[in-house]
Amino acid sequence: MMPQTPAARVCSHCDGFPVVHITTGTTPDGQRRTLAATCPVCKGTGTRRTLPAALIRAGK
Repeated sequence: MMPQTPAARVCSHCDGFPVVHITTGTTPDGQRRTLAATCPVCKGTGTRRTLPAALIRAGK
C-alpha cells in the first residue's frame, strides 16, 4: 500500500485558479494585449498553506 500524502487545500480566495489574464484591447495589427493578475492571498500557487500550531500560539 502506498503512503498517502495530505491533499493540498485549495485557496478559498481564488478557488484554485491563481492566475488570470485580462484582455486590455487589441493592437493596430490585430493582436490582443493581456495583463496577468495573480491571487494576492496564495501568491499564484492556488493552494493555502496552513501555519503550524506553534506559530499561531506565539502571537498575543
